[in-house]
Amino acid sequence: MTRERVYAIRGLAVSALALMAATSAGAVELDLMISDVDGKAAIIQEFAERYQESHPDVQITLNAVGYDVIREQLPLQLEAGTGPDLSFVTNLGGMHPYYVDLTPTVDAAAWEEAYGAVLPWYRAGTEGGIYAFHTEMTVTGPYVNLTMFEEAGVDLPAAGATWEDWAEATQQVMDATGSYAGMVMDRSGHRFAGPAMSYGAAFFNDAGEIIVDDGYKAFAQLMLDWHASGLMPPDIWPAISGAKYANGNELFFNAETPFYMSGSWNTSNVQNNVGDKFDWAVVPVPCGPAGCGVMPGGAGLVAFKSGEAEKEEAAAAFVAWMGETEQAREWYTRTYAIPAHAGLQAEGLDYAGAGASEQVAEALKAFTAMAAAAAEQTPQAYDLQGSQYGFVMYNATVQYLAAAMNDELTLDEALAKITEELETNAR
Repeated sequence: MTRERVYAIRGLAVSALALMAATSAGAVELDLMISDVDGKAAIIQEFAERYQESHPDVQITLNAVGYDVIREQLPLQLEAGTGPDLSFVTNLGGMHPYYVDLTPTVDAAAWEEAYGAVLPWYRAGTEGGIYAFHTEMTVTGPYVNLTMFEEAGVDLPAAGATWEDWAEATQQVMDATGSYAGMVMDRSGHRFAGPAMSYGAAFFNDAGEIIVDDGYKAFAQLMLDWHASGLMPPDIWPAISGAKYANGNELFFNAETPFYMSGSWNTSNVQNNVGDKFDWAVVPVPCGPAGCGVMPGGAGLVAFKSGEAEKEEAAAAFVAWMGETEQAREWYTRTYAIPAHAGLQAEGLDYAGAGASEQVAEALKAFTAMAAAAAEQTPQAYDLQGSQYGFVMYNATVQYLAAAMNDELTLDEALAKITEELETNAR
Protein backbone atom coordinates (compact mmCIF):
# COMPACT_ATOMS: atom_id res chain seq x y z
CA MET A 1 0.00 0.00 0.00
CA THR A 2 1.44 3.39 -0.94
CA ARG A 3 1.92 6.20 1.54
CA GLU A 4 -0.55 8.32 -0.45
CA ARG A 5 -3.15 5.54 -0.24
CA VAL A 6 -2.70 5.27 3.52
CA TYR A 7 -3.15 9.01 3.92
CA ALA A 8 -6.25 8.91 1.71
CA ILE A 9 -7.85 6.21 3.85
CA ARG A 10 -6.93 8.06 7.05
CA GLY A 11 -8.46 11.18 5.58
CA LEU A 12 -11.70 9.33 4.94
CA ALA A 13 -11.71 8.01 8.48
CA VAL A 14 -11.17 11.49 9.96
CA SER A 15 -13.86 12.92 7.73
CA ALA A 16 -16.24 10.16 8.76
CA LEU A 17 -15.69 11.12 12.41
CA ALA A 18 -16.39 14.72 11.54
CA LEU A 19 -19.62 13.71 9.86
CA MET A 20 -20.63 11.76 12.95
CA ALA A 21 -20.04 14.79 15.16
CA ALA A 22 -22.07 17.01 12.88
CA THR A 23 -25.22 14.88 12.89
CA SER A 24 -27.87 14.54 15.53
CA ALA A 25 -27.67 11.82 18.17
CA GLY A 26 -30.86 10.20 16.87
CA ALA A 27 -29.78 10.08 13.22
CA VAL A 28 -30.21 6.97 11.11
CA GLU A 29 -26.70 5.55 10.71
CA LEU A 30 -25.78 4.22 7.26
CA ASP A 31 -22.58 2.48 6.22
CA LEU A 32 -21.45 2.94 2.61
CA MET A 33 -18.82 0.58 1.16
CA ILE A 34 -16.75 1.63 -1.85
CA SER A 35 -13.63 0.34 -3.54
CA ASP A 36 -11.28 3.29 -3.83
CA VAL A 37 -9.02 1.93 -6.58
CA ASP A 38 -9.80 4.93 -8.78
CA GLY A 39 -10.13 7.80 -6.33
CA LYS A 40 -13.92 8.08 -6.29
CA ALA A 41 -14.27 7.72 -2.53
CA ALA A 42 -13.34 11.36 -1.94
CA ILE A 43 -16.00 12.43 -4.42
CA ILE A 44 -18.83 10.35 -2.95
CA GLN A 45 -17.75 11.66 0.46
CA GLU A 46 -18.47 15.20 -0.75
CA PHE A 47 -21.90 14.15 -1.98
CA ALA A 48 -22.63 12.45 1.36
CA GLU A 49 -21.63 15.58 3.29
CA ARG A 50 -23.88 17.70 1.09
CA TYR A 51 -26.76 15.27 1.52
CA GLN A 52 -26.39 15.29 5.29
CA GLU A 53 -26.54 19.08 5.39
CA SER A 54 -30.12 18.90 4.12
CA HIS A 55 -30.90 15.61 5.86
CA PRO A 56 -29.50 15.98 9.41
CA ASP A 57 -31.45 12.90 10.46
CA VAL A 58 -29.09 10.73 8.35
CA GLN A 59 -25.47 9.86 9.09
CA ILE A 60 -23.39 8.22 6.32
CA THR A 61 -20.04 6.66 7.16
CA LEU A 62 -17.75 5.63 4.31
CA ASN A 63 -15.77 2.41 4.31
CA ALA A 64 -13.09 2.41 1.59
CA VAL A 65 -11.95 -1.13 0.81
CA GLY A 66 -10.04 -3.06 -1.82
CA TYR A 67 -11.97 -4.25 -4.85
CA ASP A 68 -11.51 -7.89 -3.82
CA VAL A 69 -13.51 -7.17 -0.66
CA ILE A 70 -16.50 -6.16 -2.77
CA ARG A 71 -16.04 -9.05 -5.20
CA GLU A 72 -15.42 -11.79 -2.65
CA GLN A 73 -16.41 -10.74 0.87
CA LEU A 74 -19.45 -8.52 0.33
CA PRO A 75 -21.71 -11.37 -0.91
CA LEU A 76 -20.74 -13.43 2.14
CA GLN A 77 -21.44 -10.49 4.46
CA LEU A 78 -24.86 -9.98 2.92
CA GLU A 79 -25.71 -13.64 3.24
CA ALA A 80 -24.70 -13.54 6.90
CA GLY A 81 -26.68 -10.36 7.53
CA THR A 82 -23.60 -8.29 8.35
CA GLY A 83 -23.27 -6.27 5.14
CA PRO A 84 -23.32 -2.48 4.75
CA ASP A 85 -26.43 -0.43 4.08
CA LEU A 86 -25.08 0.97 0.82
CA SER A 87 -22.39 -0.05 -1.61
CA PHE A 88 -20.99 0.43 -5.08
CA VAL A 89 -21.25 -2.98 -6.79
CA THR A 90 -20.17 -4.52 -10.08
CA ASN A 91 -21.81 -7.96 -9.75
CA LEU A 92 -25.01 -6.27 -10.76
CA GLY A 93 -27.38 -9.20 -11.14
CA GLY A 94 -25.65 -11.57 -8.76
CA MET A 95 -26.63 -9.67 -5.61
CA HIS A 96 -30.19 -8.91 -6.69
CA PRO A 97 -31.82 -10.75 -3.74
CA TYR A 98 -30.28 -8.25 -1.31
CA TYR A 99 -31.30 -5.01 -3.06
CA VAL A 100 -33.91 -2.59 -1.76
CA ASP A 101 -36.43 -1.74 -4.49
CA LEU A 102 -36.24 2.01 -5.09
CA THR A 103 -39.59 2.17 -6.88
CA PRO A 104 -41.52 3.72 -3.94
CA THR A 105 -38.78 6.34 -3.57
CA VAL A 106 -38.32 7.55 -7.17
CA ASP A 107 -40.37 8.74 -10.14
CA ALA A 108 -40.42 5.29 -11.76
CA ALA A 109 -41.40 6.55 -15.22
CA ALA A 110 -38.60 9.12 -15.23
CA TRP A 111 -36.04 6.52 -14.12
CA GLU A 112 -37.19 4.08 -16.79
CA GLU A 113 -36.75 6.80 -19.40
CA ALA A 114 -33.34 7.83 -18.10
CA TYR A 115 -31.81 4.49 -17.07
CA GLY A 116 -33.95 1.95 -18.90
CA ALA A 117 -31.02 0.44 -20.82
CA VAL A 118 -29.23 -0.70 -17.64
CA LEU A 119 -32.02 -1.30 -15.12
CA PRO A 120 -32.53 -4.91 -16.34
CA TRP A 121 -28.93 -5.72 -15.33
CA TYR A 122 -29.96 -5.43 -11.69
CA ARG A 123 -33.17 -7.45 -12.00
CA ALA A 124 -31.50 -10.82 -12.61
CA GLY A 125 -34.30 -12.00 -14.84
CA THR A 126 -37.13 -10.83 -12.59
CA GLU A 127 -39.85 -8.49 -13.78
CA GLY A 128 -39.84 -4.80 -12.89
CA GLY A 129 -38.27 -3.01 -9.97
CA ILE A 130 -35.64 -0.25 -9.81
CA TYR A 131 -32.63 -1.26 -7.79
CA ALA A 132 -29.71 1.09 -8.45
CA PHE A 133 -28.25 4.32 -9.66
CA HIS A 134 -25.84 3.11 -12.35
CA THR A 135 -22.88 5.29 -11.45
CA GLU A 136 -20.69 4.43 -14.40
CA MET A 137 -21.42 3.01 -17.84
CA THR A 138 -18.25 1.26 -18.90
CA VAL A 139 -16.82 -0.60 -21.85
CA THR A 140 -13.62 -2.57 -22.12
CA GLY A 141 -10.85 -1.45 -24.42
CA PRO A 142 -7.11 -0.87 -24.80
CA TYR A 143 -4.78 1.92 -23.74
CA VAL A 144 -1.62 2.34 -25.81
CA ASN A 145 1.69 4.04 -24.99
CA LEU A 146 2.20 6.12 -28.14
CA THR A 147 5.69 7.17 -27.08
CA MET A 148 6.90 3.57 -26.95
CA PHE A 149 5.55 2.86 -30.43
CA GLU A 150 7.24 6.01 -31.74
CA GLU A 151 10.56 5.17 -30.10
CA ALA A 152 10.41 1.66 -31.54
CA GLY A 153 9.55 2.93 -35.02
CA VAL A 154 6.47 0.69 -35.13
CA ASP A 155 3.22 1.86 -36.71
CA LEU A 156 0.01 1.49 -34.74
CA PRO A 157 -2.25 -1.15 -36.27
CA ALA A 158 -5.25 0.45 -37.96
CA ALA A 159 -8.86 0.19 -36.81
CA GLY A 160 -10.12 -3.29 -37.60
CA ALA A 161 -6.75 -4.92 -36.94
CA THR A 162 -6.90 -8.32 -35.28
CA TRP A 163 -5.58 -9.40 -31.91
CA GLU A 164 -2.85 -11.26 -33.80
CA ASP A 165 -1.91 -8.02 -35.58
CA TRP A 166 -1.58 -6.25 -32.26
CA ALA A 167 0.40 -9.13 -30.79
CA GLU A 168 2.88 -8.86 -33.66
CA ALA A 169 3.15 -5.07 -33.35
CA THR A 170 3.59 -5.06 -29.58
CA GLN A 171 6.20 -7.83 -29.83
CA GLN A 172 8.17 -5.54 -32.16
CA VAL A 173 7.88 -2.68 -29.63
CA MET A 174 8.91 -5.00 -26.83
CA ASP A 175 11.95 -6.18 -28.78
CA ALA A 176 12.99 -2.65 -29.77
CA THR A 177 12.56 -1.01 -26.37
CA GLY A 178 13.39 -3.89 -24.06
CA SER A 179 10.09 -3.47 -22.25
CA TYR A 180 8.96 -6.03 -19.69
CA ALA A 181 5.88 -7.08 -21.68
CA GLY A 182 4.17 -6.36 -24.97
CA MET A 183 0.56 -6.66 -23.86
CA VAL A 184 -1.17 -6.91 -20.50
CA MET A 185 -4.81 -7.63 -19.70
CA ASP A 186 -6.48 -7.25 -16.31
CA ARG A 187 -6.90 -10.61 -14.58
CA SER A 188 -10.61 -10.62 -15.13
CA GLY A 189 -13.05 -12.88 -16.92
CA HIS A 190 -15.00 -9.76 -17.83
CA ARG A 191 -11.96 -8.38 -19.65
CA PHE A 192 -11.47 -11.74 -21.42
CA ALA A 193 -15.08 -12.00 -22.58
CA GLY A 194 -15.13 -9.30 -25.27
CA PRO A 195 -12.06 -10.61 -27.13
CA ALA A 196 -13.45 -14.15 -26.87
CA MET A 197 -16.62 -12.94 -28.56
CA SER A 198 -14.43 -11.58 -31.35
CA TYR A 199 -13.41 -15.19 -31.98
CA GLY A 200 -16.97 -16.49 -31.99
CA ALA A 201 -17.74 -17.16 -28.31
CA ALA A 202 -21.53 -17.11 -28.02
CA PHE A 203 -21.53 -17.56 -24.21
CA PHE A 204 -25.13 -18.86 -24.34
CA ASN A 205 -26.78 -21.91 -25.87
CA ASP A 206 -30.31 -22.03 -27.26
CA ALA A 207 -31.64 -22.77 -23.78
CA GLY A 208 -30.07 -19.57 -22.44
CA GLU A 209 -27.43 -21.41 -20.40
CA ILE A 210 -23.89 -20.01 -20.17
CA ILE A 211 -21.46 -22.24 -22.03
CA VAL A 212 -17.89 -22.67 -23.23
CA ASP A 213 -17.61 -23.15 -26.99
CA ASP A 214 -15.03 -23.22 -29.80
CA GLY A 215 -14.84 -19.42 -30.00
CA TYR A 216 -14.08 -19.21 -26.30
CA LYS A 217 -11.42 -21.90 -26.70
CA ALA A 218 -9.82 -20.11 -29.66
CA PHE A 219 -9.10 -16.95 -27.70
CA ALA A 220 -8.11 -18.91 -24.60
CA GLN A 221 -5.44 -20.62 -26.70
CA LEU A 222 -4.12 -17.23 -27.82
CA MET A 223 -3.87 -16.11 -24.19
CA LEU A 224 -1.92 -19.24 -23.30
CA ASP A 225 0.40 -18.77 -26.28
CA TRP A 226 1.10 -15.12 -25.43
CA HIS A 227 1.93 -15.97 -21.82
CA ALA A 228 4.14 -18.87 -22.88
CA SER A 229 6.11 -16.62 -25.27
CA GLY A 230 6.54 -13.83 -22.71
CA LEU A 231 4.49 -11.33 -24.69
CA MET A 232 2.12 -11.20 -21.72
CA PRO A 233 3.72 -10.99 -18.26
CA PRO A 234 3.77 -13.86 -15.74
CA ASP A 235 2.79 -11.74 -12.74
CA ILE A 236 -0.82 -10.86 -13.58
CA TRP A 237 -2.80 -13.94 -14.72
CA PRO A 238 -0.49 -16.85 -13.84
CA ALA A 239 0.98 -15.59 -10.57
CA ILE A 240 -2.23 -15.15 -8.57
CA SER A 241 -4.32 -17.98 -7.18
CA GLY A 242 -7.98 -18.76 -7.55
CA ALA A 243 -10.39 -16.24 -9.00
CA LYS A 244 -8.69 -13.18 -7.55
CA TYR A 245 -8.74 -9.99 -9.60
CA ALA A 246 -5.57 -8.11 -10.51
CA ASN A 247 -5.05 -5.15 -12.81
CA GLY A 248 -2.16 -4.13 -15.01
CA ASN A 249 -2.17 -0.47 -14.01
CA GLU A 250 1.36 -0.25 -12.66
CA LEU A 251 2.89 -1.95 -15.71
CA PHE A 252 1.25 0.62 -17.97
CA PHE A 253 1.87 3.61 -15.70
CA ASN A 254 5.56 2.72 -15.53
CA ALA A 255 5.92 2.24 -19.30
CA GLU A 256 6.70 -1.46 -18.88
CA THR A 257 4.18 -2.43 -21.56
CA PRO A 258 2.91 -0.52 -24.62
CA PHE A 259 -0.58 -2.10 -24.62
CA TYR A 260 -3.02 -2.42 -21.71
CA MET A 261 -6.47 -4.03 -22.05
CA SER A 262 -8.58 -2.38 -19.38
CA GLY A 263 -11.59 -0.10 -19.81
CA SER A 264 -13.23 3.29 -19.70
CA TRP A 265 -13.44 3.41 -15.87
CA ASN A 266 -9.66 3.68 -15.76
CA THR A 267 -9.38 6.85 -17.84
CA SER A 268 -8.97 9.36 -15.03
CA ASN A 269 -6.65 6.98 -13.23
CA VAL A 270 -4.41 6.81 -16.32
CA GLN A 271 -4.37 10.59 -16.62
CA ASN A 272 -3.53 11.08 -12.94
CA ASN A 273 -0.76 8.50 -12.86
CA VAL A 274 0.85 8.93 -16.27
CA GLY A 275 0.85 12.71 -16.27
CA ASP A 276 3.44 13.91 -18.79
CA LYS A 277 5.65 10.81 -18.58
CA PHE A 278 4.53 9.69 -22.04
CA ASP A 279 1.83 10.18 -24.65
CA TRP A 280 -1.04 7.71 -24.58
CA ALA A 281 -4.35 7.10 -26.30
CA VAL A 282 -7.31 4.75 -26.35
CA VAL A 283 -7.41 2.84 -29.63
CA PRO A 284 -10.19 0.78 -31.26
CA VAL A 285 -10.46 -2.64 -29.69
CA PRO A 286 -8.73 -5.39 -31.69
CA CYS A 287 -10.97 -7.67 -33.70
CA GLY A 288 -11.33 -11.31 -34.64
CA PRO A 289 -13.19 -13.32 -37.28
CA ALA A 290 -16.52 -12.71 -35.50
CA GLY A 291 -16.20 -8.96 -34.96
CA CYS A 292 -14.67 -6.54 -32.48
CA GLY A 293 -16.07 -7.52 -29.11
CA VAL A 294 -16.13 -5.33 -26.03
CA MET A 295 -17.89 -5.87 -22.76
CA PRO A 296 -20.25 -3.25 -21.34
CA GLY A 297 -20.73 -2.96 -17.64
CA GLY A 298 -19.99 -0.60 -14.87
CA ALA A 299 -20.86 -0.04 -11.28
CA GLY A 300 -23.99 0.91 -9.43
CA LEU A 301 -24.86 2.41 -6.08
CA VAL A 302 -27.39 0.20 -4.32
CA ALA A 303 -29.20 0.03 -1.00
CA PHE A 304 -29.25 -3.32 0.79
CA LYS A 305 -31.98 -4.95 2.83
CA SER A 306 -31.21 -4.94 6.53
CA GLY A 307 -34.50 -5.92 8.12
CA GLU A 308 -34.77 -2.40 9.57
CA ALA A 309 -37.35 -0.40 7.62
CA GLU A 310 -35.98 2.98 8.73
CA LYS A 311 -32.45 2.18 7.53
CA GLU A 312 -33.68 0.69 4.24
CA GLU A 313 -35.83 3.76 3.52
CA ALA A 314 -32.97 6.15 4.36
CA ALA A 315 -30.50 4.20 2.20
CA ALA A 316 -32.94 4.07 -0.72
CA ALA A 317 -33.54 7.81 -0.42
CA PHE A 318 -29.83 8.56 -0.73
CA VAL A 319 -29.51 6.38 -3.84
CA ALA A 320 -32.56 8.07 -5.33
CA TRP A 321 -31.07 11.50 -4.65
CA MET A 322 -27.77 10.52 -6.26
CA GLY A 323 -29.62 9.39 -9.38
CA GLU A 324 -31.50 12.65 -9.88
CA THR A 325 -30.35 14.45 -13.02
CA GLU A 326 -28.52 17.29 -11.26
CA GLN A 327 -26.45 15.02 -9.02
CA ALA A 328 -25.99 12.45 -11.78
CA ARG A 329 -24.61 15.07 -14.18
CA GLU A 330 -22.09 16.25 -11.60
CA TRP A 331 -21.10 12.71 -10.60
CA TYR A 332 -20.54 11.49 -14.17
CA THR A 333 -18.62 14.62 -15.12
CA ARG A 334 -16.33 14.71 -12.11
CA THR A 335 -15.57 10.98 -12.29
CA TYR A 336 -15.04 11.10 -16.09
CA ALA A 337 -17.67 8.39 -16.56
CA ILE A 338 -19.77 7.58 -19.60
CA PRO A 339 -23.28 8.41 -18.36
CA ALA A 340 -25.91 5.68 -18.13
CA HIS A 341 -28.55 8.44 -18.08
CA ALA A 342 -30.03 8.66 -21.61
CA GLY A 343 -30.70 12.37 -21.35
CA LEU A 344 -27.16 13.14 -20.27
CA GLN A 345 -25.80 10.93 -23.05
CA ALA A 346 -27.71 13.06 -25.56
CA GLU A 347 -26.73 16.30 -23.83
CA GLY A 348 -23.02 15.49 -23.63
CA LEU A 349 -20.85 16.24 -20.62
CA ASP A 350 -18.24 18.94 -20.14
CA TYR A 351 -15.35 16.74 -19.00
CA ALA A 352 -12.82 19.43 -19.88
CA GLY A 353 -14.58 21.84 -17.57
CA ALA A 354 -14.13 19.30 -14.78
CA GLY A 355 -10.40 19.17 -15.37
CA ALA A 356 -10.11 16.42 -17.95
CA SER A 357 -7.26 16.69 -20.39
CA GLU A 358 -7.71 16.51 -24.13
CA GLN A 359 -6.41 12.93 -23.96
CA VAL A 360 -9.14 11.96 -21.49
CA ALA A 361 -11.86 13.62 -23.55
CA GLU A 362 -10.68 11.79 -26.68
CA ALA A 363 -10.42 8.52 -24.75
CA LEU A 364 -14.00 8.76 -23.53
CA LYS A 365 -15.13 9.55 -27.06
CA ALA A 366 -13.35 6.42 -28.31
CA PHE A 367 -14.88 4.26 -25.59
CA THR A 368 -18.36 5.58 -26.37
CA ALA A 369 -17.89 4.59 -30.02
CA MET A 370 -16.84 1.09 -28.92
CA ALA A 371 -19.99 0.74 -26.84
CA ALA A 372 -22.17 1.57 -29.84
CA ALA A 373 -20.32 -0.95 -32.02
CA ALA A 374 -20.59 -3.68 -29.40
CA ALA A 375 -24.36 -3.43 -29.29
CA GLU A 376 -24.45 -4.26 -32.99
CA GLN A 377 -21.63 -6.80 -33.34
CA THR A 378 -21.78 -8.80 -30.12
CA PRO A 379 -25.22 -8.41 -28.49
CA GLN A 380 -24.46 -11.42 -26.27
CA ALA A 381 -22.20 -9.08 -24.31
CA TYR A 382 -25.24 -7.25 -22.94
CA ASP A 383 -26.93 -10.56 -22.11
CA LEU A 384 -23.84 -11.75 -20.25
CA GLN A 385 -23.53 -8.52 -18.30
CA GLY A 386 -27.17 -8.83 -17.23
CA SER A 387 -26.92 -12.49 -16.22
CA GLN A 388 -26.98 -13.29 -12.53
CA TYR A 389 -24.44 -16.00 -13.35
CA GLY A 390 -22.00 -13.77 -15.21
CA PHE A 391 -19.55 -13.73 -12.31
CA VAL A 392 -19.60 -17.54 -12.17
CA MET A 393 -18.20 -17.49 -15.71
CA TYR A 394 -15.79 -14.60 -15.03
CA ASN A 395 -14.33 -16.23 -11.91
CA ALA A 396 -14.03 -19.68 -13.47
CA THR A 397 -12.28 -18.17 -16.49
CA VAL A 398 -9.42 -16.65 -14.51
CA GLN A 399 -9.08 -19.53 -12.08
CA TYR A 400 -8.77 -22.33 -14.60
CA LEU A 401 -7.08 -20.53 -17.49
CA ALA A 402 -4.42 -19.38 -15.03
CA ALA A 403 -3.99 -23.01 -13.99
CA ALA A 404 -3.45 -23.90 -17.65
CA MET A 405 -0.91 -21.09 -18.00
CA ASN A 406 0.97 -22.64 -15.09
CA ASP A 407 0.88 -26.10 -16.71
CA GLU A 408 -1.29 -27.42 -13.89
CA LEU A 409 -4.01 -28.27 -16.43
CA THR A 410 -4.17 -28.69 -20.17
CA LEU A 411 -6.43 -26.24 -21.95
CA ASP A 412 -9.05 -28.96 -22.51
CA GLU A 413 -8.92 -29.85 -18.82
CA ALA A 414 -9.31 -26.18 -17.90
CA LEU A 415 -12.33 -25.82 -20.17
CA ALA A 416 -13.86 -28.95 -18.63
CA LYS A 417 -13.37 -27.43 -15.16
CA ILE A 418 -15.04 -24.19 -16.27
CA THR A 419 -17.98 -26.16 -17.67
CA GLU A 420 -18.25 -28.06 -14.42
CA GLU A 421 -18.39 -24.79 -12.47
CA LEU A 422 -21.14 -23.52 -14.74
CA GLU A 423 -23.17 -26.71 -14.43
CA THR A 424 -22.85 -26.63 -10.65
CA ASN A 425 -23.49 -22.95 -10.01
CA ALA A 426 -25.28 -21.44 -13.01
CA ARG A 427 -27.90 -23.98 -14.07
